[in-house]
Amino acid sequence: MKQPTKSRKLFAQASAILPGGVDSPVRAFKSVGATPLFVTKASGSTLEDADGNRYVDYVMSWGPLIHGHAPGGLIKAINATARRGTSFGAPSPLENRLGELVRRLVPSMERVRFVSSGTEATMSAVRVARAFTGRDRIVKFEGCYHGHGDAFLVKAGSGATTLGIPTSPGVPAAVAADTLNARYNDIESVVALFDAHPGKVAAVIVEPIAGNMGVVSPAEGFLDGLRDLCTRHGSVLIFDEVISGFRASAGGAQRLFGITPDMTCLGKIIGGGLPVGAYGGRANIMEMVAPAGPVYQAGTLSGNPIAMTAGIWALERLSPKLYKDMARRATILAGGLADAARAANVPLQVNAFGSVLTPFFTASPVRDYTSALASNTSAYATFFRGMLNRGIYPPPSQFEAWFLSAAHTDRDVKKTIEAAKGAMKEVARAI
Repeated sequence: MKQPTKSRKLFAQASAILPGGVDSPVRAFKSVGATPLFVTKASGSTLEDADGNRYVDYVMSWGPLIHGHAPGGLIKAINATARRGTSFGAPSPLENRLGELVRRLVPSMERVRFVSSGTEATMSAVRVARAFTGRDRIVKFEGCYHGHGDAFLVKAGSGATTLGIPTSPGVPAAVAADTLNARYNDIESVVALFDAHPGKVAAVIVEPIAGNMGVVSPAEGFLDGLRDLCTRHGSVLIFDEVISGFRASAGGAQRLFGITPDMTCLGKIIGGGLPVGAYGGRANIMEMVAPAGPVYQAGTLSGNPIAMTAGIWALERLSPKLYKDMARRATILAGGLADAARAANVPLQVNAFGSVLTPFFTASPVRDYTSALASNTSAYATFFRGMLNRGIYPPPSQFEAWFLSAAHTDRDVKKTIEAAKGAMKEVARAI
């Protein structure tokens, strides 16, 4: 691998223009003790940086690229739409097509509103839930990340955990006071909050498969318990499926686990790699949204034709074979990482679900935020740099998911496992 000389120069330039030199914090590589790579192009399962180095990519734009980077058919569809106009600020038939696709795949979303990001979707869903119930408080879970809305930056996961800023400055105390934190996979902690705030909880928002403290699957009965509690107390159950939607299955985690939320938030894959999000749910709740109802939410670029085209292309090509192939390779990769750690005598737990996984550098099982935080982040940083030097691009944070795509091959997985063997030896020498 060439030294990332050009990337370092570009980062120095960026640092004089952008806060921290990046437009999203985890990209800065601060938690892994490295300088970020500047990517110039990508294809299939690989990235290429400004210095010409090529990497097998397991970030995949943080999940949406389920078909890989720049598939030919997607590029062709986007180009055809762009020639007819890039943004109208007016209704387009493409919104109807993608909306019908989403409703068919996720039947709990009787009405859908498209937005431009997952953050916008979760912020809007909570606003609607509060209006629908006439209540202010929400329950979220430690380590679950629902975007950078004020109400969510309380013991948040993802980049907030990576940077050690679980509660962001600038969030008013009054806003934080209406956010109640429970423990993921601990239904009794949720019961205690409902008991302490009777008749005041508007909504419970949860990642049905946690992905922002690293990958953590729901314990048996946890999601059923949330459904029962919300029904009993008249609260809105919101599934944040920005990651798990169309990753866990073509119908999201809710289809796999047989749980019907009142509202669902989507993002990532429904834009085929372009900026798209959506929220939706029961018709009587969504009829609260303007112009049908009094809850205001708007966006000039919402439902723009290029993003809708990309989403249609991506969702129409989901198939059982695609999920089976990705899960098979993820299982092989998870086993290979565990074997490499075992051979080097490095404590490691690998959590995997379908096409996503996280290797946690800890000897104990990871079932929630507290056990995730027990991971050795210095060990992960050493591992990350070792993998990067061997042509593998994992997430630049211990607390993120690795994503496989349809473009990843058995050869990619084999190369990654071989790289992990060397990287784990470096970790063993460092710890």
